[in-house]
Amino acid sequence: MSNPLAPHVALPKGPPAPTIIEAVQPSVDGGRFPIKRAVGEGVGVTASCFAHGHERVACAVRYRGPGDKAWREVAMEALTNDTWGAEFSVDRAGAWEFAVACWIDHLGYWRDSFARRTDPDDLRLAARMGADLVTRSAEGCGAADCEKLEHWARSLAEEGDVERLRAIALDADLFALAHPQAPRDGLTISPAFPVTVDRERARFSAWYELFPRSSSDQPGVHGTFADLDERLDEIAAMGFDVLYLPPIHPIGREKRKGKNNATVALDGDVGSPWAIGAREGGHFSIAPELGTLADFRHLVMATRARGMEIAMDIAFQCAPDHPWVAEHPEWFRTRPDASIQYAENPPKKYQDIYPLDFDTPAWQSLWHALRDVFHFWIAQGVQLFRVDNPHTKPFPFWEWVIAEVKRDHPDVLFLAEAFTRPHVMHRLAKLGFTQSYTYFTWRGSKAELTEYFTGLAQGESREYFRPNCWPNTPDILPYHLQNAGLGMFRIRLVLAATLAASYGVYGPAFELGENRPREPGSEEYLDSEKYQLRHWDRDRPDSLAPLMTRLNELRRGHRAMQSNTSLVFHPVDNDALLAYSKRDGDDRVLVVVNLDPQAVQAGFVNVDLEALGLEPGTAYGVRDALSGATYTWHGSRNYLRLDPAHAPAHIFALT
Repeated sequence: MSNPLAPHVALPKGPPAPTIIEAVQPSVDGGRFPIKRAVGEGVGVTASCFAHGHERVACAVRYRGPGDKAWREVAMEALTNDTWGAEFSVDRAGAWEFAVACWIDHLGYWRDSFARRTDPDDLRLAARMGADLVTRSAEGCGAADCEKLEHWARSLAEEGDVERLRAIALDADLFALAHPQAPRDGLTISPAFPVTVDRERARFSAWYELFPRSSSDQPGVHGTFADLDERLDEIAAMGFDVLYLPPIHPIGREKRKGKNNATVALDGDVGSPWAIGAREGGHFSIAPELGTLADFRHLVMATRARGMEIAMDIAFQCAPDHPWVAEHPEWFRTRPDASIQYAENPPKKYQDIYPLDFDTPAWQSLWHALRDVFHFWIAQGVQLFRVDNPHTKPFPFWEWVIAEVKRDHPDVLFLAEAFTRPHVMHRLAKLGFTQSYTYFTWRGSKAELTEYFTGLAQGESREYFRPNCWPNTPDILPYHLQNAGLGMFRIRLVLAATLAASYGVYGPAFELGENRPREPGSEEYLDSEKYQLRHWDRDRPDSLAPLMTRLNELRRGHRAMQSNTSLVFHPVDNDALLAYSKRDGDDRVLVVVNLDPQAVQAGFVNVDLEALGLEPGTAYGVRDALSGATYTWHGSRNYLRLDPAHAPAHIFALT
């Protein structure tokens, strides 16, 4: 009796290809989502390719970029155990794809077997077989190459002297000419795998966040775009290339929050910028206290003229007096008493914010309106968006809207502000977010940092998840910075700037050591800038601005610090010392951080010489880029000492 659960395999309709392609990498979920690269980077492709019996195969990677109709191709080299590899480079932003091709390599097999033959009659017969293969290869060549290959084929077929025949058959130059054009019998081509290529800032960036309304030099006076324009030289001199602004739209007056998130606002309270929308407009409008749309466009151009760019906050939520509330009540969820549901994350309540209802029957009109928000600000010159809480919106929306935007604007980048569960964060990255906030904000110990960043640099997510590390945000004053001295701020700054190719700080709160929580157990700041104007004394002598400047200078000067994939941790016999390195060719950087802001720490670091491309037993120079001191180290085990009163870390350039 037949088993109804047994699989049924149909007879092939035609002769099946004898070649097999398996395990194509890199891929994300088998090609469901694209891998990510930046312009100028390589895509190293590997695959398992083979055929039955003793058949020899040849393989190639086929690839094409945006606008290409024809495929380009690079030959793959045999690695080990039927694994083949090759690399191609991407030279412009947009959607790319690649595939692996595999076929029976009759010409290569013929040449290898010919070299092993000894019987004269057998050699002459094999030569005539080779002549046929060469003749077929000549069919795809140009005139000059065709003539050379036809002459080679005639020589193989007519030459009688065995030694001369052997020399002719094994001619390396002629084989190299014929092999790429050889017939591809048994050709198999894998499915195409997508690649999203972004401009360089997707891979490497330093972000500086500030509230424009606090940029006035006069205490208590609401800042403007013009005030911020006067600070651009200062921010550019610190080495930041992204200036990130919280929402710049009109702020709702209805149910406006007061200082320290007070439920009732007093006269003069400015409210939260994330409570978007008032009678002056909503997501397409500028808060009049900041200036006009023309003022904003001027700020965008002035920022760009200094080698930086504006990152704009996108928060898809509305204040109760946002125009959409009256114009599109179908986009909001109502409660049993007919009032609109405000945002809440019990016990937290955000009475000044109405979330959009993505389950509305009018979801299509909502999606199009939100897409148009991106298009409007792109038209004003913005190409970088930090998206607030994307994990609270449906995944299909983000996949659609990001694809819609990048189809016409491939240089636009998206940062996901999603401090949520790992699978959710990674799904958003797969769907198209260029960079992602990380758990670095809460990782403090040597073990935590090593485990987390090893996973980011070497795990499967390295193909699609680009970390952007922030030691603080306007929403998060992490426990290790609460009531801490500037020593801890220095440590967290060095870690963020050197562990990740992209990092950011909420400043000037960070460089001035803002450390007061609103209450014990809370990550909210006391007198949070989210709800009030703040005046910052940026000229304080203890400001961390000089350290920020130096770190950003080093990041720009060392190619090794501009990517994540080469990150390697090195053992140290002291848990208060964390050592790690990055490498790009001959550019090698070794960082050792004292995680203790109070005490001198010392120990022996065991350098992984192979990871740094250094020969065992040789002497090498290490120059501390922070202090300028130079040392000569020998072998893998070396002693060091770090006094937090003088420097939080060594940043060694190795020669």
